[in-house]
Amino acid sequence: MAKESIRDAYGQTLLELGRKNKNIVVMDADLAKSTQTIVFGKEFSERFIDIGLSEQDMVSTAAGISLTGKTVFASSFCVFLAGRVYDQVRQSVCYNNVDVKLIGTHYGLGVGEDGSTHQALEDIALMRTLPNMRIITPADATETSRVIEYVAGHFGPFFVRLTRGKLDKIYDQHYQFKFGEASILRPGKDIALFAIGAMVEKTMEAALLLEKESIDAAVINMSTIKPLDKKTTLEFAQSTRGIISIEDHSVFGGLGSSIAEFLSQVYPTKMKIIGVENQFGRSGTAERLYEYYGLTPDRIVFEAKKILQNS
Repeated sequence: MAKESIRDAYGQTLLELGRKNKNIVVMDADLAKSTQTIVFGKEFSERFIDIGLSEQDMVSTAAGISLTGKTVFASSFCVFLAGRVYDQVRQSVCYNNVDVKLIGTHYGLGVGEDGSTHQALEDIALMRTLPNMRIITPADATETSRVIEYVAGHFGPFFVRLTRGKLDKIYDQHYQFKFGEASILRPGKDIALFAIGAMVEKTMEAALLLEKESIDAAVINMSTIKPLDKKTTLEFAQSTRGIISIEDHSVFGGLGSSIAEFLSQVYPTKMKIIGVENQFGRSGTAERLYEYYGLTPDRIVFEAKKILQNS
């Protein structure tokens, strides 16, 4: 299956939107080549601000510019946007509910060799607690383009989480992103697998492995993390024998936590959260790290069989 860069998709979509909408302003913090905002900057230098290694200034300035009626995209690595700039995101962006889109790239173990200091494993947890903030993690390049188009056209704060590497093509060009709605990639009656971002392709692989053992696994791309699609979550909790969530994020405060928080109040069911277990990351290739931390198709298969054996 062909792999595509979702950062390239972000940069190209931003450029196309900039050609159509003169109110779009793009900001970066000395990472324009990595985040691919450089594509926009080359054509629209008058609407592109590289503020340098000063992420707090970037977000504060983005909030100020948005008050003039502009839609501002501010990009950096997830670890900086969610951690280093948390105060500015809270006070300037979310408290004032301004039209700033925070596009974080290089999340989780997918950052690879850059190591633990750059591997954001808590960014969803931080952003999810903030009023007015909405969170999206696309599963491939096509969905990334649709997500960026969506957030550009809808007022208010968004945190969009993009991985560093290339991902399998999940959707064709006819795909329509529906904010707040999960995308059911595969129906199933035995167990439901909820995944986000780079974990979607691994979850699809796991479902095929389970099929070989006569286990019917549903695969749901939960690209909108906040607000959670409660309707779809409840439907699969009721129609299967258990749920597994898979994310390149800490097991605390991310997708799995969000699902568990909801279901514990309305329909408790057997569930396993697959993510990074209360640890920092480390340096290594993304795939080696996924293996080391258990974010693999084989791990998903193991946990699914464990749930079903005990149900």
